[in-house]
Amino acid sequence: MLRDTIEQVLLKVQKPAQYIGGELGSIVKDRDGVDLRFAFCFPDTYDVGMSHLGMKILYGLLNERPDIWCERVFAPWVDMEEQMRENHIPLYALESLDPVADFDIVGFTLQYELSFTNILNMLDLAGIPVLAAQRGDSLAPLIVAGGPCACNPEPLADFIDLFLLGEGEELNLELCDLYLTCKKEGVGKGEFLRRAAQIEGVYVPSLYDVQYKEDGTVERVTPREGAPATVRKRIVREMSSAYFPENFVVPFTDIVHDRAMVEVLRGCIRGCRFCQAGFIYRPLREKDPGVIDAQAKALCKNTGYDEVSLTSLSTSDLTTLEGLLDEMLTWTEDEKVSLSLPSLRVDNFSKELVDRITSVRKSGLTFAPEAGTQRLRDAINKNVTQGEIDRTCALAFENGYTGVKLYFMIGLPTETMEDVEGIVETAQGVVELYYKTKEHAKGKGVQVSVSTACFVPKPFTPFQFEPQDTMEQLAQKQERMRAVLRSKKIKLSCHDTQVSFIEGVFARGDRRLGKAILCAWESGCTFDGWSERFSYERWMAAFAEAGLDPAFYANRRRPYDEVLPWDHLDYGVSKAFLVRENQLAHQSVATPHCRQHCSGCGANKLLGGPCFGNDANDTPVV
Repeated sequence: MLRDTIEQVLLKVQKPAQYIGGELGSIVKDRDGVDLRFAFCFPDTYDVGMSHLGMKILYGLLNERPDIWCERVFAPWVDMEEQMRENHIPLYALESLDPVADFDIVGFTLQYELSFTNILNMLDLAGIPVLAAQRGDSLAPLIVAGGPCACNPEPLADFIDLFLLGEGEELNLELCDLYLTCKKEGVGKGEFLRRAAQIEGVYVPSLYDVQYKEDGTVERVTPREGAPATVRKRIVREMSSAYFPENFVVPFTDIVHDRAMVEVLRGCIRGCRFCQAGFIYRPLREKDPGVIDAQAKALCKNTGYDEVSLTSLSTSDLTTLEGLLDEMLTWTEDEKVSLSLPSLRVDNFSKELVDRITSVRKSGLTFAPEAGTQRLRDAINKNVTQGEIDRTCALAFENGYTGVKLYFMIGLPTETMEDVEGIVETAQGVVELYYKTKEHAKGKGVQVSVSTACFVPKPFTPFQFEPQDTMEQLAQKQERMRAVLRSKKIKLSCHDTQVSFIEGVFARGDRRLGKAILCAWESGCTFDGWSERFSYERWMAAFAEAGLDPAFYANRRRPYDEVLPWDHLDYGVSKAFLVRENQLAHQSVATPHCRQHCSGCGANKLLGGPCFGNDANDTPVV
């Protein structure tokens, strides 16, 4: 039996608990009592995937249906993969330990471009042909993918049967219902895909032909066999009534974010011009505070977690936050449950907020100024001033904090060396502010951790037209920061420029990149997001073998009228709006956030009216 073979190899691998299943909260059903089996695949390790809230939501949602059994699948680390291949163990699901190839639907979540080779590796480990064209017309297994990176699915078009665009709660159930109908009728995959393409939010890449110009840019994308010319993403309109699980699978081993998590809102009002999530998850929808409180209480009761995180893209923008925290404190303090707000903004951090989140235990504080000068913060529409940074850090120091983490990016459009030096100057100002704050912790030094990511232009943002800085330019900027850094109280960390370059290639790539992904995987590339596994040389060899110039995708400015590989997909924000915002960026002019004034991005059409019904400035956009 497969189970016996798995047990024999577990003592030969690290963290064997991640491969056995059986955790508290995992759902086991009678395989003969369900009509559809869904393998939810996370193309990274167990401890990364088990921290992902989206997987927890969809796992619970699908398993609410008595006729569907959804199981979890993670990418085995290299030591376990070696054992699996040596002992002929196929990729399997944790709940049943059944081979993934036996499932009806195999679904991947696309969280990060550098996980693409893991998708191919997982398909191969499962014994499933990696190329969609080689899988024949049999309905099962159907290979689907969704998540944020699905907003530009083209690099994976050769490998995935269909993509789910936008939010998956309703969309996944509709797809499963169509699958069950087609399974009952005995139709093949081709007919199923033609029908699936009529569901809003479903993109079937094989039903679209792409023609290219002589300069390598896209000339046109043409739908076939009745597929829509434009595929619009799906959203859940009402968050308070949307499905949310009362229980999580509680892992046996440590994971990255090992706590209860409750989503408090979806979307973002801010419009930071670099932030893909802030645009592709529009429009903003808040959850009722009573619903949030009840969901948090149920999760802590059912899982035993003593920390609950109120998650979103910008939790401090929740209009009912202070009242919600007051309500939650009526039970969290008694039960010694701490509250965590991972998405705090500098401009609405307050003494009241500090008091509430430190009532049980004090967690770290992280803020994201993103840029080192006010001019560049205006250009990227961060809408944070130096005065707000100083006020927020002083407030933290007055309340006993002796360290903060600051997130920045280098390589942002219009950036100069003065802006780069401003990152270190901002951090140095925070150090000096600590000692100027009379109420700071006596006898203790301050530690300011500065993390600098390399900016990667992403689709559906105002910066989708911008060239990414070359690796040489980014390295010069990193070296400049180190040269002007004087204080040992500042810890500077910089992201790998080569990794950022490869990310930039696939973020805005077209379907010709599928050949490079295949070549890279065949040469041994997996877990490319892990520093110990990443191989720049293998990737460059793969691009050469595919006959592609990666700089064409990463380091080239796009004219506003260029047909982009994702232009036939509709994520709510219009291209005209993105052009306007890009032009304002080059003038260092900021745009007010959505509650102050509607900027006409177009996302309100997904709601059928204004995003904020009580906002006099909110003008519907058609």
